[in-house]
Amino acid sequence: MGQQEIHRDPLSRARRWLGLFAAPETTQGKRLALVGLLVLLGLCLLLNLTVGTVTFPVLTVVLPVVLGGLLLGPGPLLLLLVAVFAVVGGENLDQGSDAVHPGVYIVLALVGAIAWQQAVDRQRLGLSAGRGEQMLLELRDRLRRQGELPQLPQGWHSEVEQQSAGGASFGGDFLLATRTDRGRSMELVLVDVSGKGIDAGTRALMLSGALGGLLGAVRPQDFLSSANEYLIRQNWGEGFATALHLAVDLESGRYLLSNAGHPPPVHYRGGTGQWQVVEPHGTVLGVLPDAEFGSVEGEFRPYDALLLYTDGLVEVPGRDLAVGIDKLLGAAERLIPRGFDGGALRLLEDAAPAASDDRALVLIWRT
Repeated sequence: MGQQEIHRDPLSRARRWLGLFAAPETTQGKRLALVGLLVLLGLCLLLNLTVGTVTFPVLTVVLPVVLGGLLLGPGPLLLLLVAVFAVVGGENLDQGSDAVHPGVYIVLALVGAIAWQQAVDRQRLGLSAGRGEQMLLELRDRLRRQGELPQLPQGWHSEVEQQSAGGASFGGDFLLATRTDRGRSMELVLVDVSGKGIDAGTRALMLSGALGGLLGAVRPQDFLSSANEYLIRQNWGEGFATALHLAVDLESGRYLLSNAGHPPPVHYRGGTGQWQVVEPHGTVLGVLPDAEFGSVEGEFRPYDALLLYTDGLVEVPGRDLAVGIDKLLGAAERLIPRGFDGGALRLLEDAAPAASDDRALVLIWRT
């Protein structure tokens, strides 16, 4: 019953109708779309001749060209463009040499070139109209779902905040997490891919799938080495990534933290009331085949917290990284009196409210 209701939804019907006219693999859809746009072109011409150029200017023929770029392949679009220029040229001959301003031809040529490029790109990818954007949105949503921390046992709490550079939907920072050892442990990896915004987003999408398969499938001690081997095989050239890998025993509180060129995490010790930088140094992923990765063992005691973050929160061009870490620690100190609930967002806003780089922050604490 639920599935039947989905198909009857007006939005679903509209998408199916658009798919009929836009599917590149459907010859009938191509023909119907071309015929429909030619009819629309004729209607624009008819209104122009009947109502007049002031009320309905000749430049309205741009509308079929724009729709053609979304719905047609390169071949049918070429026919549509020939028809459009024939209509505009015919009107110019019919009403005199000054009936159509030369700027109209320039605008039509520019819009036609953009529509042509859209059609060529869509044909090369084999996608229907809007399908490329829909695929990116689906991949973005999948990446975000992978970054949700799993449900933790009583007494454990966590928060995640991520913001991409320039307000992009996704960027080069991502988080993967899972429960392992029949739920007794948790593993997570926080990754920062080189670049920022959309440029790094495609590499992040590919890398997240590979690292997601490794997480929980290899020993925590071998995770970064396996990830590095995968990146070396990709031969990204200038592409590389930094990463923090955390494996926590949720019963004892013992953890193993490994670093691959990432900014150091900080551990809040409830017994002393102080934040302490944890510095297991290591080489970035994807550069050296035999890279070494630093690791450190620690323990989550009651009222302890661990803060993991990417360099977008602490790195500013021309400023020493230690200054940014000190600023983040100052913001973390202000969380202690009020508690850690909602602390991830407050830390991001206090440390880097308007950074030009991707930012991600993970806060885990125990009560």
